[in-house]
Amino acid sequence: MEVQGKVKMIGETQTFGSNGFRKRELVVTTDEQYPQHILVEFVQDKTDLLNNYQVGQAVKVNINLRGREWVNPQGETKYFNSIQGWRIEALQAGSAAGEMPPVPPADAFEPASNVKEEDHDDLPF
Repeated sequence: MEVQGKVKMIGETQTFGSNGFRKRELVVTTDEQYPQHILVEFVQDKTDLLNNYQVGQAVKVNINLRGREWVNPQGETKYFNSIQGWRIEALQAGSAAGEMPPVPPADAFEPASNVKEEDHDDLPF
């Protein structure tokens, strides 16, 4: 799965626990009618992937959805989801999702020279 949009925020790398678990958060704002601010977590060695990106840059982020179950001290089961990034790449200007590639100018095509008026096709329109 992937998310495309502009970088809204890149967090600092956070370290947790005695084993040195590392996490870094990225927020990507999608470019659609109702833009969404998607929080993506990068963990362990993937936190370094964000070093070369900055706020406002158009990116494509490859993600995995993660889910986990937790039982609280009262015995109630809770479920949590997270979006985990594993690759990020810069998008070129104008290559965001939904945009059409540029159309070549009309003079880039040669006119057909072997067309005869009496040749017709059997298309109904």
